Amino acid sequence: MRNAVRKSNKTREQLLHELRSAYERGASIRNLAATTGRSYGSVHSMLRESGTTMRSRGGPNHTSRHR
Repeated sequence: MRNAVRKSNKTREQLLHELRSAYERGASIRNLAATTGRSYGSVHSMLRESGTTMRSRGGPNHTSRHR
């Protein structure tokens, strides 16, 4: 008999909080996906669900060029 095994015993709320905190400190969605073993889309959805303000493409170091 096969049982689904959770990667962690953290509650969903704890995971959402940790993902949001890490993202707001500058972690990329790809990095969060790799470290949690979840897909990019799953992490993106969880960040949105947690009310995270998403960065524009290019990450935290992306700056507008002055002309």
